[in-house]
Amino acid sequence: MKKTIVFILVVLLSAGMLFANGQADKSGSKDTKAEPAQEQIVLRLAETHPADYPTTKGDYEFARLVGERSNGRIKIEVYPGRQLGEEKAVIEQVQFGAIDFTRVSISPLSAFSPNFDALQMPYLYRNAEHMWQVLNSPIGDEFLNSLEPAGFVGLSWFDSGARSFYNSVHPIKSVADLKGLKIRVQQSALMVGLVEALGAVATPMPFGEVYSALQTGVIDGAENNWPSYYSTSHYEVAKYYTLDEHTRVPEITIASKITMDKLSKEDQELIKKAAKDSMDFQIKAWADYEKVAEDAVRANGNEIYELPDNSAFQAAMQPLYDKLSPQLKEVVAKIRAVGK
Repeated sequence: MKKTIVFILVVLLSAGMLFANGQADKSGSKDTKAEPAQEQIVLRLAETHPADYPTTKGDYEFARLVGERSNGRIKIEVYPGRQLGEEKAVIEQVQFGAIDFTRVSISPLSAFSPNFDALQMPYLYRNAEHMWQVLNSPIGDEFLNSLEPAGFVGLSWFDSGARSFYNSVHPIKSVADLKGLKIRVQQSALMVGLVEALGAVATPMPFGEVYSALQTGVIDGAENNWPSYYSTSHYEVAKYYTLDEHTRVPEITIASKITMDKLSKEDQELIKKAAKDSMDFQIKAWADYEKVAEDAVRANGNEIYELPDNSAFQAAMQPLYDKLSPQLKEVVAKIRAVGK
């Protein structure tokens, strides 16, 4: 009798376990109570450029890859056109975790990692290929990683072409042609020093004021890449453009360390890989738009001058290099040695 009772209990217990397992299979849970579905992670990326600009297209590709590779579990919402604020304010919000990602010029990041000044020294790179060799090397990774103590995670690099001089007075074919010209620059000590070393008058000014300042003669010229020269209509009021390519200042995508630390290691790696994989897409988008801008400017009849030799311009920059700290001089030497 006791054996019979024990047998019945064993059968009932086994049946109960099979039922529980059947419920677990249906619900995806090992418990008899179904666990709630995993919530979607929604993150925000701030962008200063409009939605159709090459850097913003790169942002969208990054967001697409993250969504695709996480099966929609992680969603990155891109906010173009300064919807979340101006660049400086956005960087501060990313630092404190109020915004999760942003794409910015490397210039303002030198305030958090001084070595970034080395990446934007004038006439540093031999050409675009040299710059990408540097950024895709361990040197580039060191720069990305150097931002973590300041509360950022460096993810990837974007292209922003080369910056050259344009003005409304006369063609610039030599260093002497820059003497006395009032040239708008970013609010950066390095850019002020660059322009003054060439004999021009550096005039720091917000970018949004440049068109009217050129139009009214408050300034004589400015410096920027093909897409910015075209998309801002500066080419309409400053018809002389000299391709001296004095600086190549890459863009960078950064994440909030606070945001990244909340994610699993697997999700962090997924995001980092997606950011790196979006680079080729953005670089091509930049090249395509650069060609559109150049063709439109040339069709407008602007006078474009390509320097056959910029050695005199480079020589004028030596005082800026002499002022660098020993640490930055070492970084510059490493950069120049790449690819040689």
